[in-house]
Amino acid sequence: MTSERTLILVKPDGIQRGLGGEVISRLEKRGLRLAGAKLLTADISLAEAHYAEHKGKPFYEGLIAFITSGPILALVIEGERAVEIARQTMGSTDPAKAESGTIRGDYGLTVGRNLVHGSDSPTRAIEEIDLWFNNSELVTYSQSIEEWLIES
Repeated sequence: MTSERTLILVKPDGIQRGLGGEVISRLEKRGLRLAGAKLLTADISLAEAHYAEHKGKPFYEGLIAFITSGPILALVIEGERAVEIARQTMGSTDPAKAESGTIRGDYGLTVGRNLVHGSDSPTRAIEEIDLWFNNSELVTYSQSIEEWLIES
């Protein structure tokens, strides 16, 4: 397996509820590494670029208003099957359908306030990371624990 990266956003509701550290902790406990992190408030142009695929849909304007309404913790997480593992850790987009033990299953109530965003494919992850981070803001490193996580 080849290591991959994914973008995770702790959305304004997650930050307001003090869950940024919890999100990082759960991803790290799964064996993924933090490769980049920054706290920011997204401007409209960044939000529109990120959610361009939803333009014209009934929920688009509300989505843009919400994602720009407060601070976001933008993360780049890396490791074996990072996209798949991160999405499992976050749980279903609809918190009412998310399994207990997932971030959304444990802390979320509604789709519109589901705490986190995660890239849905390795290809989309590359595109999203390029939107939110400059290459100089990302770090590559290994951890000695990896030999206990990944079979050679």
